[in-house]
Amino acid sequence: MIGSNAFNYVNVLNKAADASWTRNEVIANNIANNDTPGYKRKDIRFEEYLKKEVTKDFYSGGDLNKRIANVDLNRLDTTIYTDQSTLSYRLDDNNVDINTENANLAENQIRYYTLLDSMSQEFSRIKSVLSK
Repeated sequence: MIGSNAFNYVNVLNKAADASWTRNEVIANNIANNDTPGYKRKDIRFEEYLKKEVTKDFYSGGDLNKRIANVDLNRLDTTIYTDQSTLSYRLDDNNVDINTENANLAENQIRYYTLLDSMSQEFSRIKSVLSK
């Protein structure tokens, strides 16, 4: 287990959990601005950065362990962007749909707790190996 780059998995999971936390804050901000005229919903980019990092050695024959070991954690930052800035659902130029935001919030909370559970399981595996 020690030689399997377990901490690389934890580090990547940690970055994903941080991104999920940031997305939660952005969604909460979208919900809070549901009635603000001219407000445009925001979202984050993270998954595409993660996909790019994990798949960059895919065609050179690197297995998942090697690809995770080679992930540059500095490239896994989140970027907040305005989503569909030219679209408005209402006459006040606001493009926040409260039902969509609530669904996104629920999905993101499930993702966040799943990531935390995965990190906890990884630490439990490491603890189990070290205690034997």
